Amino acid sequence: MAVLTLALYNTYDVKRLHEAHLRAIARSAPIAYAYGYHLALVGFPLEGKPREVAEEVGSHTTIGEGGRYLLELASRNRFHLLEFPKRGFPPQFGTPVATTRKPSGEKEITPLELAERNLRGESFLLLIGLGRHGLPKEIFKLARYHMDVTGKRVSLETCTAIGAIAVRIVTYREALKWRSGKRTLHG
Repeated sequence: MAVLTLALYNTYDVKRLHEAHLRAIARSAPIAYAYGYHLALVGFPLEGKPREVAEEVGSHTTIGEGGRYLLELASRNRFHLLEFPKRGFPPQFGTPVATTRKPSGEKEITPLELAERNLRGESFLLLIGLGRHGLPKEIFKLARYHMDVTGKRVSLETCTAIGAIAVRIVTYREALKWRSGKRTLHG
């Protein structure tokens, strides 16, 4: 089954967990849960199994019903903790896509193209930079594709981008299903 994973790439602080980390995780989990995504944290200063991390993060927030959706993702094996990639991301997450307002022309993929390919069975790891400078340059090189969710080269705040990415791709996917006669809701 094809998977879509929202992957928060930590560029804040790799040694110490900050409030910004906790807020981003807490805000992303309900989005991932509601729209059928997996959620991955890349390079976060967290230790333990996903369930333990979900419980810890949930104890520090009221967002997402006190971490309920992060716990739901963890219990369904849809919450993942990844190290910074040395030579690439684990293949089970699919094709890496750097989300950016400045996609490289030869690597650009639109949200519609991504949705079409996902419906045909391809999984994607949607990399979202968490921090002032977004994704590091080496991740842009490593990613097979670059995607601008707005289609207008507009910069979005991180949590706004997370919601826009998730909703836009799922909306396209649902519209494509509808058009093909496979009328479902989030399935």
